[in-house]
Amino acid sequence: MKTILDTLEAGTTWLEKKGIEDARRNMQLMICHQLDCSKIQLYTRFDEPLDESALAPLRVMLKQRGEGVPLQHLLGTVEFYLRDFHTDARALIPRPETEELAEILIKRFKLPESPAILDMGTGSGVLGITLAKEIPSAAVTCADVSTDALSLAEQNATALDAQNIRFVHSDLFSQIEGGYDLIVANLPYVPETDRPSLAPELAHDPDLALFGGQDGLDIIRTFIQEAPSYLNPGGIIALEIGIHQNEEVEKLLSATGFTDIKTYPDLSGILRFPTASKS
Repeated sequence: MKTILDTLEAGTTWLEKKGIEDARRNMQLMICHQLDCSKIQLYTRFDEPLDESALAPLRVMLKQRGEGVPLQHLLGTVEFYLRDFHTDARALIPRPETEELAEILIKRFKLPESPAILDMGTGSGVLGITLAKEIPSAAVTCADVSTDALSLAEQNATALDAQNIRFVHSDLFSQIEGGYDLIVANLPYVPETDRPSLAPELAHDPDLALFGGQDGLDIIRTFIQEAPSYLNPGGIIALEIGIHQNEEVEKLLSATGFTDIKTYPDLSGILRFPTASKS
């Protein structure tokens, strides 16, 4: 009978042959999920045998991962700002970069004592829910054009007991009333021209959450143009954008009358998070 270590090594080798990046970590997490244990606990159990009741579902997961199904969908959760969020095909899988945007907003910006915050294009809700939990005095609105995404975001808010939050089905600002101190948006920004070269895992994300027209900025342009009407004086706008989009977005912000325009880099040095203020 194979031990846990035998299974880990064999699965890692198979995933590597399938071209899966970070194959060993993927295999570790799938085994931990199946055995309901932490990675630390897994290391102490390497010599334990795995019976067929554990191996059979693990083989199914391994096959799906090799076919490009995202690890997060197989596990059903993703960690974001030290909280576990449900994730599935209803919304974009939260990216590590978006966690950096949350960190910037929480640590670097001084908001009013009880700020009104809008998370536009909330998806699975990670940004809005994180801001609601980290700023308990805030009143947070999460909006999305996708009812599927909103249902996932509401599920996450319930699971994490985020009470200072509400959800609105809205195509950008169509169903939104103004008066926000912070509007944060992680809108589709992938150029259509990048579609053929995207990682296979991204095929499992909704197109609606990924693609923003030929240059990736169609939806962001409309968002920036409409946002001032929904911000309080001195209110802040913050976005996540793609590589090489910062100059065009900064021009859009300036042309719309925003001030204090600054784009923060992500941990890879890519200028990814433009912020600006309404004068």
